Amino acid sequence: YRNALVGQDSTVTLPAASRKVDYEAEIAFVIGRRAKDVAVDDALDHVAGYTLLNDLSARDLQFLTPQWMPGKVFDGSAPCGPCLVTPDEAGEHDSITISLELNGEQMQASHTGDLIFPVPELVSRLSEWMTLEPGDIVSTGTPSGVGSARKPRIWLEDGDDVEVISPQLGRLRTRIAR
Repeated sequence: YRNALVGQDSTVTLPAASRKVDYEAEIAFVIGRRAKDVAVDDALDHVAGYTLLNDLSARDLQFLTPQWMPGKVFDGSAPCGPCLVTPDEAGEHDSITISLELNGEQMQASHTGDLIFPVPELVSRLSEWMTLEPGDIVSTGTPSGVGSARKPRIWLEDGDDVEVISPQLGRLRTRIAR
């Protein structure tokens, strides 16, 4: 949602209704041309480029009901950037690396080859369910290491500095406020 999107070097204020906000480093792709019922082999022709996204998630709100959206839509919950990298500049869709550092400590690291659904399959499947339009941003999923799965759990706090990093896509920095 538009209210969730913020850019590079933004400060995100955690929602007052939550005490359990988590980070999720993700690669996102942006649709470059309309996609409806696209075959997997043609799917990458519809991708304008890639960017980084931090899918901030209020876990206590996310699991209040079977509908997980309440935890994913607070203002600033989807920092993305720092720029859109074209597919030819990013390299192979299944070789983009990503990591996340929280206050300088690496918490997540992986690459798009580990995605459950590769980018071409995501484009194809989503285009069967709905028409994808130019500018649509699709987040692909997060590697292991999120705070809610750690022992002890790690929740974002006032003053935290979160960086999603990719050699191909740059560094997305977000500051956390309460």
